[in-house]
Amino acid sequence: MRFNALIRTHHITSRKKVAALKRAADAHQCFVLLRSGGCPGIMYVEAQEQTNVESWVSVVRKLRYKDFQLVTRPGLLAPEGDEYSLPLPGSGLSEVESVKEFGDLMSKRRVWGWWRKGMGYA
Repeated sequence: MRFNALIRTHHITSRKKVAALKRAADAHQCFVLLRSGGCPGIMYVEAQEQTNVESWVSVVRKLRYKDFQLVTRPGLLAPEGDEYSLPLPGSGLSEVESVKEFGDLMSKRRVWGWWRKGMGYA
């Protein structure tokens, strides 16, 4: 079983905060994807345990991002399609620079519809 959550912020530009997010991803054994560099800032987190996702989200809250919105609360990952066959990437943080690229990765992770709904696009 896997769990995930989605966070939207005004922007993600502080390299000090990104470093803190990376440390938290490693500490809580989470896979994290960030859309950084402009508006909107988007954070996707996925882990084997719900408590790991919740702990990582708690770290993000404490960083006091402008316009922090937990658009999809930590919960059971519901992949699109018959079965979820993608391996969970190792813990850590990856960054992308565009919403399109972020969406492409959500599609590859088979959570594109869930992501679009959380972002308010659907």
